[in-house]
Amino acid sequence: MRNESDTDNQKATDSASPPPLRSRKPGRNGSQVAQVSGKALGRMVEAFMKLPGIGRKSAERLAFAVLGMPKDEANGIAQAIIDLKDTSRYCTVCNNITEDEICSICGDPKRDVQRICVVEEPSNILVLEKSGTYRGRYHALLGAISPLDGIGPENLKIDGLLERLRTGEVKEVILATNPTVKGETTALYLSKLIKPLGISVSRIAYGLPVGSDIEYADESTVQRALEGRREM
Repeated sequence: MRNESDTDNQKATDSASPPPLRSRKPGRNGSQVAQVSGKALGRMVEAFMKLPGIGRKSAERLAFAVLGMPKDEANGIAQAIIDLKDTSRYCTVCNNITEDEICSICGDPKRDVQRICVVEEPSNILVLEKSGTYRGRYHALLGAISPLDGIGPENLKIDGLLERLRTGEVKEVILATNPTVKGETTALYLSKLIKPLGISVSRIAYGLPVGSDIEYADESTVQRALEGRREM
């Protein structure tokens, strides 16, 4: 039979060697994370919430997912974030994300130098490249004109675009800013600057997505689809 001293010793051993952490279902209240599960986990949740499109519940799921990973995998994610911040920069020509002075697109001699597609952010370049239909070059403005937010033309990378256009190589500029008030304002402003240079200016069309039904589209989308129609 085990005496009381043996029981006390067993309790002390159990207390000194806690079981390994495992992922658990996050609680409903975000404020409970730090109180119930620890300050480190609470800080992780707050860190994930700083990412665009990540709310409280998504942040909690991500935090618990990281907690349930092997340590080497979690270290790999942490190191990837550090490497991204330390080595990434804007291309000196088009403002795309690169680790070199000039991005792979600007350095590709097979690209059509006569066409430049203007986008708001470098992330837009990735989306357009996935289509595989455009073989020209790009220029990221790093934003859009928004007077309410205090963002004017002087805050965007417009001067660099104009310098590229004045070389005489470019024959067409495709304005691919977002179909928002900010994007439309920016496109209109750029159009007025570029046309006097004798360069063709076009705007990407917007309309109904492939596979969708017209009855579910809003009025603005239908209007865009009609305005962007083409002959068959």
